[in-house]
Amino acid sequence: MARVVVIGDLMTDSVARAFYPLARGSDTPASVMTYGGGSGANVAAWLALEGADSTFVGRRGSDITGRTREMELMGYGVDSRLVMDPERPTGTCVVMITHRGDRTMLSDPGANARLQPEDLPRDVFAPDGHLHVSGYTLINEDSRRAARMALRMARETGMSISVDGGSHAPLKRAGAENFLDWTNGARLLFANTDQAEVLTGRDDPEAAAKVLTAWFPAVVIKLGDEGALWAAKGRDETVRVPAEPVEPSPGSIGAGDAFMAGFLPLWLTGKHPKDALARAQHLAARALHMPGARPDLGDV
Repeated sequence: MARVVVIGDLMTDSVARAFYPLARGSDTPASVMTYGGGSGANVAAWLALEGADSTFVGRRGSDITGRTREMELMGYGVDSRLVMDPERPTGTCVVMITHRGDRTMLSDPGANARLQPEDLPRDVFAPDGHLHVSGYTLINEDSRRAARMALRMARETGMSISVDGGSHAPLKRAGAENFLDWTNGARLLFANTDQAEVLTGRDDPEAAAKVLTAWFPAVVIKLGDEGALWAAKGRDETVRVPAEPVEPSPGSIGAGDAFMAGFLPLWLTGKHPKDALARAQHLAARALHMPGARPDLGDV
């Protein structure tokens, strides 16, 4: 299979899970755990776990946290191409999970926001490779030039390209028309239902997918516990696959990234979209079984 180059974000996730309703202005008993994170880095790690030749390009701080996160990626078998930022710390995301399971994320991109075009290693852009760009890197104004340069270099060298929608709130702030313009030339878009609605104004996933095929030859929309669907330009019918039944771990946060890593290898080798979706759902279910966004390094 082609080497998959992921351009994206590297984060430390601090997951705080409240045991009771939040006592505003006071203390609430909770479990607080720290994990390696960042959507781009997560995808690269899960890809390596799937046996793919996975390269991750990003930026970290000069702090011990950044060194730890880089060593973790190498432990998964990822070819880590991280530039060390001398001023900004490694990015951090505080994930707050209420006693009911609702999630809210407070994200400080840190060094991720300083990713520059000159940080991109030229040797990873080759016609037999695939580029996946994290939506967060495109949506963030300070790292956007690097993301767009990576997309241009991939197009010029004949690489296939996939992108994801990042997160619906910052995607909405960036603007649907802008995002669609920035991702021109990508063969595949990953989005969840909220991101698809932001991009199209349609709250029906199948209708949104059909609209999006005007820009992307193939579209995958993640439907949460209802599974996922695939749509392609020029095809009237969509392909749907149900989610695998699973009892999620209370602190699981990386199912969407695992899903993308499960889909890409089969799709890139020409397997039927239904098979790729089924593998994606299987890996997402595995991610839901464990806390954090990536598998335990002890299981690799």
